[in-house]
Amino acid sequence: MALKELVLEQIKTAMKSKDQFRVDTLRFLQSAIKNREIDLRPNAITEDDVLGVIKKLAKQRKESIEQYQNGGRPELAQKEANELKILEEFLPKSLGQEETLEIIKQVIAELGATQIKQMGQVMKLVMEKTQGAADNRFVSETIKSLLQG
Repeated sequence: MALKELVLEQIKTAMKSKDQFRVDTLRFLQSAIKNREIDLRPNAITEDDVLGVIKKLAKQRKESIEQYQNGGRPELAQKEANELKILEEFLPKSLGQEETLEIIKQVIAELGATQIKQMGQVMKLVMEKTQGAADNRFVSETIKSLLQG
């Protein structure tokens, strides 16, 4: 089932179970997907576009959690964390650091990369292989340290 339809099904299920917080979060997601769809017209929205919307919203939640915790607002940070859990249900399972490190080492060996100026090539290939399931910050920092050291 496509992500867009899955979101609609989840909204219906949440409404039946009277889980208002979940309904609100999913409706917000549905709205963001619809806005992206409008931006892409006349082209149809793809699964990758929908996934991009979900990733963007998840990233916003992570940043908000950090800001609320730094600002001494734990109740708002908890609300954002609960929304993030719901959004993560629609994201592919993320890779652990060990798995990501193995992929990075494999790509560096494939390309024969030895210099930091080759970081862009390595990063691009790692992103293709992980298909967005790896933490970009970790990937970037790891590639830098492996190519410099």
